[in-house]
Amino acid sequence: MIILGIDPGLTVTGWGVVAKSGSRLSHVANGQIRTDNKATMAERLVELDSALAAVIDIYKPDTGAVEEVFVNVNPQSTLKLGQARGVAMVAVARSGIPVAEYPTKVIKKALVGTGGAEKQQIQHMLKILLPGVQLAGEDASDALAVAITHANMLGSHR
Repeated sequence: MIILGIDPGLTVTGWGVVAKSGSRLSHVANGQIRTDNKATMAERLVELDSALAAVIDIYKPDTGAVEEVFVNVNPQSTLKLGQARGVAMVAVARSGIPVAEYPTKVIKKALVGTGGAEKQQIQHMLKILLPGVQLAGEDASDALAVAITHANMLGSHR
């Protein structure tokens, strides 16, 4: 089973793909999508949608998961994040792929054992769970964490 994880953001969206066979996980790919901050909101969302569609087309995931939006101190930032998250969910769903959602604390707890884990702890655990993985950046590592969380929540079928 191929699983796509997405850490949505308007400026940078991380994506990570893992393969699950029984209880074994392996790294397939990860990356980051950067949108042009000089473009209009609509243009940036289209750019994000197109880039995610390309990732889906290349890796052909069986299922996907997106990190839920946390409420930011700045309401404008939260709204922009929500729009990027909506585009991510639509990109996956449009492909006929089931989409799950996980709160940040659940993802951190699933990977590190505590909902208050730091990014360095997540990256360290990713290197243990996916030996040899080269992380494209913080957002890509967060996306791999989303994918692994989803893989674990799916159980060990397939």
